[in-house]
Amino acid sequence: MQAVTRRLGQQSFNPSSPSISALKSSYLLSDQCYGIGTPRYASNLTAKGTGHIVRKGTGGRSSVSGIVATVFGATGFLGRYLVQQLAKMGSQVLVPFRGSEDCHRHLKLMGDLGQIVPMKYNPRDENSIKAVMAKANVVINLIGREYETRNYSFEEVNHYMAQQLASIAKEHGGVLRFIQLSRLGASPTSPSRMLRAKAAAEEAILQEIPEATILKPAVMIGTEDRILNPWAQFAKNFGFIPLIGDGSTKIQPVYVADVASAVIASLKDDGTSMGKVYELGGPEIYTMHQLAELMYDMIREWPRYVKVPFPIAKAIATPREVLLKKVPFPLPTPSIFNLDLIEALTTDTVVSKDALTFDDLGIVPHKLKGYPVEYLIQYRKGGPQYGSTVSERVSPESYP
Repeated sequence: MQAVTRRLGQQSFNPSSPSISALKSSYLLSDQCYGIGTPRYASNLTAKGTGHIVRKGTGGRSSVSGIVATVFGATGFLGRYLVQQLAKMGSQVLVPFRGSEDCHRHLKLMGDLGQIVPMKYNPRDENSIKAVMAKANVVINLIGREYETRNYSFEEVNHYMAQQLASIAKEHGGVLRFIQLSRLGASPTSPSRMLRAKAAAEEAILQEIPEATILKPAVMIGTEDRILNPWAQFAKNFGFIPLIGDGSTKIQPVYVADVASAVIASLKDDGTSMGKVYELGGPEIYTMHQLAELMYDMIREWPRYVKVPFPIAKAIATPREVLLKKVPFPLPTPSIFNLDLIEALTTDTVVSKDALTFDDLGIVPHKLKGYPVEYLIQYRKGGPQYGSTVSERVSPESYP
């Protein structure tokens, strides 16, 4: 009886049968099956821009996009947003990490079972890097650091690591897309060491992989950001914030989820983004003072500032940099008084006039006011409903 059932089953599912042939013609099914004779990570990604990088299909976290992406820096700020967008389209994401098992556990929930694969590695061990890149056909580098530590310098984190990843990806042979996240304002002539290192990384990567895509986001705003959160916490604790310079430096902050969408858009295109550099700034340009006003409006506090001239701000931030490698213990992580960021604030950082932007990737970035900064309500002293909006506030000088 079982033999008869198997025979009937083979006849029913014969690929050459008229019913299956009709189904193929209606839904454009492929004869390719995933089995013993087929590579596990089959993909229709293209290296020369002759087709779409994402396989046609229904999409969704339980589908198969054809992307197997190693995302270096996935446990950081931008990483969680990018991993979520990759996973929800059916991609497998390899997550290299060098910390504890807790640093990546929030990412595992973002994809279907087995689609988020944490892999411990050592960024200074070439064999370790090759191991986490072995099964990938896409490599995305988000590694970056805005301050130095006793173990890692600006140049090693922002330049040499990126150059090493590009070199290994080139040798790999199966990596079809390499995407580097740099920083808006990166230039060999920047007063910031981090931005100079980022510029050197861009040049080194394009020498190794001319088809690489470089994305240069501006200061990113989001739930875990490193600009509005420190300001709001400082204002909550001390009733004011130090404003570096006179607050007139112009920046073009961008919502972090839009940057993640830009990475996905560059993967979904027909290869037109390969070998190009994109500058990703938000739709509005703010001075530092205007951005601080937006923060105060959201936490519903009356704005109070102490303007700190650049020479004094640098003097406050310098002792940490001088003592960093001279003391036998780690020093606190800088936030507002970060010497390198203070140097970067001496010049405006906005999107260049003729640069490729979000528009060229088909993305409309969000304005900051509203949803992108709603997370700041956690800093309201009396809870989410505490205080009044800016239109309802009365100046202290007008009190009787």
